[in-house]
Amino acid sequence: MSPHPFSMALRWIACLLLLPSAGAWAGGPVATVRVAFDRNGITAIRVHGYADKATGRKVSADDPVRVASISKMVTTLGVMRLVEAGKLDLDADASTLLGWRLRNPAFPQVPITLRMLLSHRSSLTDAAGYWQTPLGGKLRDIVMDPRAWDTKHAPGSYFHYTNLNFPLVAQIMERATGERFDQLMARLVLRPLGIAACFNWALCSDATAARAVVLYDADGQPVKDNNHGRKPACPVTPASDGSCDLSRWRVGTNGALFSPQGGLRISAKGLARIGELLLGNGSVDGRRLLKPSSIQAMITPEWQYRPGGGLTWEEDGGDVDQGFFCRYGLAVQTLATPVQGCRDDPFGDGVARVGHSGSAYGLQAGLWVDRKRGTGVVWFATGMPDERLGGKSAFSAVEESLAR
Repeated sequence: MSPHPFSMALRWIACLLLLPSAGAWAGGPVATVRVAFDRNGITAIRVHGYADKATGRKVSADDPVRVASISKMVTTLGVMRLVEAGKLDLDADASTLLGWRLRNPAFPQVPITLRMLLSHRSSLTDAAGYWQTPLGGKLRDIVMDPRAWDTKHAPGSYFHYTNLNFPLVAQIMERATGERFDQLMARLVLRPLGIAACFNWALCSDATAARAVVLYDADGQPVKDNNHGRKPACPVTPASDGSCDLSRWRVGTNGALFSPQGGLRISAKGLARIGELLLGNGSVDGRRLLKPSSIQAMITPEWQYRPGGGLTWEEDGGDVDQGFFCRYGLAVQTLATPVQGCRDDPFGDGVARVGHSGSAYGLQAGLWVDRKRGTGVVWFATGMPDERLGGKSAFSAVEESLAR
């Protein structure tokens, strides 16, 4: 008989607190990393476990890890830079930005805007897929699949957390600039912040890639980035003939290629730098990346839960517990919503922190800032179940222990 989820969660916490030198154990995370910071920089670091069990390499806060959906918030920083530069308009019809008609077939007269895509109110779903588009393929083919659409709710009227929104956002960014998405994000966000990170490995240095955190499932089996100290042979989904020639990339045809929805490889310290940007209203170390108004636009909820107004969980991922999403802006989640049915407070203190969560391939992660107090925290755990189990909130018990 399988152990009860709550008892498993208690064992995970016990291991986390009492066995700091044990990297991997039965029924617990393979690795955990927690970085606390304020407006002036990092204030505390706590790490346990292994980045790579096979080699015995211990995890550190400098090791790049695939942070799943936290990637969406970082992608949106790039969007806002393009908005400030006058290259994008949040409220423009996405059809114009894409160069082809984007419409829910059940609501053909309702325009879908970039703002709707960023806030998961586009009426798209993940039922037709979102990451499988190969090199040389066209993302538009997925959107043409009727399964890609929620035909019961008009665009702008309903929150439905959908990964497919962000490949479309990346495609829009490429068309606006003529640049490949990963290169664009390096220019707009990562390099200006001094962060050694990349979307899908292509632009990371060999030294950075050698420190990759291997992602393990709940059984301790490697499921992502088990690259043996090297970059993967192909950093994207190969072409239909199995080839991987990135010169085949064409602007504005396949925004899914570099995984804007979840493919950012970044260290916990790098994520803390993103958190400092949110605390600093778009500025870090006296250098301004975004206007305060752009940060405010991101963190202001475009949607807040009310019965019948949207789904409070992700259908395609591990956030299956109702009440996980209750307030959402432009790729920014607000925690601790004081509404019945909301369970979005892993800290347990009722404070309205902003940031984003991540969950995929056995990883659970979060970046959260308390803008009023000027503090924040980044965490991730590997070797986790697909579902977030054992917590008092809709987050897992392990994440709640890292929150505190």
